[in-house]
Amino acid sequence: MTATTALLNTDEHVATLSRNWWMLTLRGVLAILFGVLTWLQPAISLTVLILTFGVYALADGVIGGWAAISGRKTEKHWWAWLLWALVSVVAGILAFTSPGLTALVLVYYIGFWAIVTGVIEIVTGIRLRKAIQGEWLLLLGGLVSVMFGIILLTRPGVGALAVLWLIATYAVVFGIILVMLGRKLRRAGASAG
Repeated sequence: MTATTALLNTDEHVATLSRNWWMLTLRGVLAILFGVLTWLQPAISLTVLILTFGVYALADGVIGGWAAISGRKTEKHWWAWLLWALVSVVAGILAFTSPGLTALVLVYYIGFWAIVTGVIEIVTGIRLRKAIQGEWLLLLGGLVSVMFGIILLTRPGVGALAVLWLIATYAVVFGIILVMLGRKLRRAGASAG
């Protein structure tokens, strides 16, 4: 099987996503909760922000890692999911082990994390474009992640409160997109099964 054929053969990928639709939905709900809690606490200290981000990134990575490992027998490219999960887990661990990071380092840290996870989501969305309906939601989620990361990397001098609101807005928008995609995958799985 050639590399091109492997990329176009997405039946196993769709089946894995359809079976695990709830993990995408849970990831979206966690992102929405993170964003809303951040909006409700605008005076939050930088340390609390770092720890809150750490909890989200760690939970996001654990859920993604579980999905990758549980799908490794049926999903040929499970390692891409695992890579995304590992990036999130490392981001979460760093947030816990180095809570004294400066605002500038935090901005770069979150920016790189968003770009890496966004690129992985875009690649996955492209691979699924002919296999499922609603793949544009994954592409959109990845694009939002990449744009968010680029904004943070190109404008690191913005104030902590502005970054806080930007992070919250990103989390809510991205979370809504993931919940919508999870619902579509649930319906796709129900109609296929």
